[in-house]
Amino acid sequence: MSTHPFHQVNVFSADPLLGNPLAVVLDAIGLGEARMAAFARWTNLSETTFVLPPTDPRADYRVHIFTTMEELPFAGHPTLGSCHAWLAHGGVPQGEEIVQQCGIGLVRIRRTGAGLAFLAPPLLRGDALEPALRERVRIGLGLDAAAVLDARWVDNGTGWLAMRLRDRAAVLALQPDYAALEGLKVGVFGPWLQGDGDAAQFESRAFIAGDGAPEDPATGSLNAGIARWLLDEGQAPDRYVISQGTVLGRAGRLQVERVGDALWIGGACVTCIEGVVTL
Repeated sequence: MSTHPFHQVNVFSADPLLGNPLAVVLDAIGLGEARMAAFARWTNLSETTFVLPPTDPRADYRVHIFTTMEELPFAGHPTLGSCHAWLAHGGVPQGEEIVQQCGIGLVRIRRTGAGLAFLAPPLLRGDALEPALRERVRIGLGLDAAAVLDARWVDNGTGWLAMRLRDRAAVLALQPDYAALEGLKVGVFGPWLQGDGDAAQFESRAFIAGDGAPEDPATGSLNAGIARWLLDEGQAPDRYVISQGTVLGRAGRLQVERVGDALWIGGACVTCIEGVVTL
């Protein structure tokens, strides 16, 4: 058994109860991957991370990211939450930006007025969904064929696909059949309209069929993929906010900003719990 500093961080909301929680084990030297996976199952959060010294000299730290089911090569809210905890624990970056080492390689992170933002990785796959898969997802979401404006892969290392709907109301009304979507990671999004207010410009939801927490409250990787789709087609401004978690009683707000060829995904991070964990 060993003891390690522990933070539980709220990501993508300045209110500690309205974002997406993340468990972060710092100074995780000596923990094997099986032990990490067991602790991630025990926390029962969407993700748990373990921060270690980097093996790449260009990185400031290295992180393992676990869901309750598997290890991920990359994920957005764990990236920002781990960076927030590492800085709060006394981490000092080598340069102006922070560089995280994870399964997909090096990820750049910067401080912003809203908190932290990561440089969105390129899409590994961004093509249209195959007709049979599109139909399976449409039926699993309980949608009429005309309700789906487009459907594509938005996979930047985490396996997301996404469907674009006509508006926020259609996104919020979804009641997915998780059995029909087994094994898929499905994102859905649509624009806020005039009567929805001005707190955000888009609404998204993220369904992970087969996971212990089937709907995610605020998902950086999914919304990074959606942002590339929207911006590449000229369907969104260079800066916008996407809301997530509404149906779950959360108020996630993800800040999207394109600067030249760089796409940044950011938001607020708040430490909710700080202590020591024995593993």
